[in-house]
Amino acid sequence: MPHMYILECGDSSFYVGSTWDIERRLAQHQAGAGARYTARRLPVKLVYCEEFTRIRDAFVREKQVQNWSRAKRQTLIGGRPDAIRSNMKRAQ
Repeated sequence: MPHMYILECGDSSFYVGSTWDIERRLAQHQAGAGARYTARRLPVKLVYCEEFTRIRDAFVREKQVQNWSRAKRQTLIGGRPDAIRSNMKRAQ
């Protein structure tokens, strides 16, 4: 199944990605072979994941979340998507 995921890196930064196989991809990141960004910031920890039926949808969601602020990502990770929507309404 395709997934969009967020990793918390050893320096407390976030990395957002998408993949067909979340377990394999997480192992790649942990081994320093997942992405240059995470390889320089080990260890990494999976802090959020969404499942999709199509990889294209996971990729579109990845790009959306990559453009978010740290605070907005933390709100999503914290399980409060309703707070994201209300913050978006206030910003408009």
